[in-house]
Amino acid sequence: QAQLVESGGGSVQSGGSLRLSCAAPGDIYIGYCWGWFRQAPGKEREAVAAIDSYYATMYADSVKGRFTISQDNAERMLYLQMSSLKPEDTGRYYCAVCGRSYRGGYPKEADFAYWGQGTQVAVSS
Repeated sequence: QAQLVESGGGSVQSGGSLRLSCAAPGDIYIGYCWGWFRQAPGKEREAVAAIDSYYATMYADSVKGRFTISQDNAERMLYLQMSSLKPEDTGRYYCAVCGRSYRGGYPKEADFAYWGQGTQVAVSS
């Protein structure tokens, strides 16, 4: 099964910035929506941000005002600009693309049909 490929993770100090990228292979339809999730050690995966085909963006309350999701569908790329990073932002970040079940609004995790392997983000205090 085709997979998304994330990059851009790393280690930064609190208050720093990182930009994550996600590349979608050509055989995945990206016209519904896609988004970013993260999973911290010992915790469940949580939604971070999403963007739909109309470029409407949605964010978790914990990252509003600090993270910006964007897409370049011509290049088949998704981005997550992360600023003012906090130690609680530490985790593995996953890119995902919605499947045909998506019906609009903030996508549920079940709406995402394709996933990447993730990229690690570590924020130290």
